[in-house]
Amino acid sequence: MKQKEITLNSLLNEDTIDLNMLNSEEVGNDHLATSMNTPLRADAFEMDDETKIQKIEQHFQSIMEIMGLDLTDDSLKGTPHRVAKMYIKEIFSGLNPANKPKIALFDNKYKYNQMLVEKDITFYSNCEHHFVPIFGKAHLAYISSGKVIGLSKLNRIVQYFAKRPQVQERLTVQIATELKKVLNTEDVAVVIDAKHLCVSSRGIQDTNASTVTSFYGGKFQNAGVKEEFLQYIQLKTEL
Repeated sequence: MKQKEITLNSLLNEDTIDLNMLNSEEVGNDHLATSMNTPLRADAFEMDDETKIQKIEQHFQSIMEIMGLDLTDDSLKGTPHRVAKMYIKEIFSGLNPANKPKIALFDNKYKYNQMLVEKDITFYSNCEHHFVPIFGKAHLAYISSGKVIGLSKLNRIVQYFAKRPQVQERLTVQIATELKKVLNTEDVAVVIDAKHLCVSSRGIQDTNASTVTSFYGGKFQNAGVKEEFLQYIQLKTEL
């Protein structure tokens, strides 16, 4: 199946999509982002992590019991706590701004004025419509405006925004927006190629399809610069 490509530069200039006329079933199977910001309540972090884990554990135990599972079984009795801890401390830890990576910049003393590309960043996220995994590769690039960033911080930015309920379009925009802000430059590019288990493991059950999203800012909107970046991310790195 041909990959689906979505270019997201224009999304930054949009507000929200009016969903008043759509019900949950109509929205649920589509990769629809209502805003570039993750939808969070104002009181999202008034409750501490340990309390959240305790409450999720209780609710997940109820879900398992409703499904008819025997929670006295040795294999299942610890599952509610494991799931709750995983949600808060791991796969959705990017919801909490306290977990945002600390970014230090350095002067570009090398006078390197070409693009820097960090490719094949593996990430795992979760579809916000069905809470099943999204996984794939992110490719980032920027042209320095006078500062450079530690390479591992590029990976950390990807992981931070991936570790929350997501749609791929929003994830792409959030990463690009953060890069622009941190590096103080419009010259950033982001391409994400990912598999969605809400497509491959349920619904249409297409195991071959992947989704490609992209953002090109500043100089990367130039056709030649964009093509150079795309050629770099196709390079095979030999170990």
